[in-house]
Order: sequence, then C-alpha cells, then structure tokens
Amino acid sequence: MSPPLFLMITLERIAPANALLFKTIRLRALQNDPTAFGSTFAKESQLSDEEWVNRSHRWNGDGAIGYLAFDGEKVCGLVACYTDEQDRQRAHVISMWVDPAWRRAGVGTALIEGLQSWATSRKMRELKLMVTSVNDNAIRFYERLGFRMSGKTGPYPNDPAITEYEMLLPLAP
Repeated sequence: MSPPLFLMITLERIAPANALLFKTIRLRALQNDPTAFGSTFAKESQLSDEEWVNRSHRWNGDGAIGYLAFDGEKVCGLVACYTDEQDRQRAHVISMWVDPAWRRAGVGTALIEGLQSWATSRKMRELKLMVTSVNDNAIRFYERLGFRMSGKTGPYPNDPAITEYEMLLPLAP
C-alpha cells in the first residue's frame, strides 16, 4: 500500500487523552519491526491500559516528549525522546517508527523535526539514538537527516548477536 499523493502530516503530543491510540501504534510497531526496538511485543502487550496512560504522562513533560504522526485521521508513526540525566544538553531518541505504508513520504522527517524543535527550545546540543546493525534502511534515513555514527556500539538487548550503533545529530543553537 502506498501513501496518498497529498499527505497532511500533523504531529500530536502523546498524552493521557490519546494513550490508547499510542498503545495501539506502539504494539503494531513492535510486531512489524521487532529488531528496531529495545523492548518486545510480548512484554509490552502485557501492560495494562493504566500503564499506557502512565507512560503517556512520562513522555509528555519537561524532560521528555513523544509524538504521534497523523495523516488526516490515520496514525502513521511515532517517536519519543528524553533528556539525558548525565548530560542535560543531549536528548535520547527512542521508539521511532513509521508505518510501512507511509515510509519515504516525509513522516519520519516530520517526527525527527518535531524532536529537534523540542530539544533546541531547551538549548540541547544534540540528539542521540541507537540503531541495530540489521536495520540498513533506518541507518540510511538517519544519515540523510545528518545523524552520524559516533563509533560507540553495543549488543542489542534482545539478541546479543546483533550490534547496536550509536548515532548523533548536532543541533543548531
């Protein structure tokens, strides 16, 4: 399925009011692209609705933000980030995902731009993320946006045979 020719992508902050929609897309992401996340569908599908509301609170404050991407009424992506406790000028990007039907249509770029705006408004100097070595499309996408490999690697938590790469994006002051 291809995305519509004329997209109207909007971002909505993850909040208690849309926590169950957040749950739905997050679980879809974990099922669709299991090696893209540090968590698993099996683990997160067991969370109560109350925990999803609590998570939406944590992803919607001074130290963190989460976005759902919409094309009209259809949710087509999500992302979140939080302030690094050790380096308050760095934000960690997590849970980045775009529905396959909307990939290469600007949704991912809109999500990262939303995080950049949030981080620069807090005078942060860079975004950081981890990407698995088996996710070539995501690596190329992040590189197109200006992310660069830092040289730091580690084992992927769900499969130590897979390597994770740290990527950084400097932010303009």
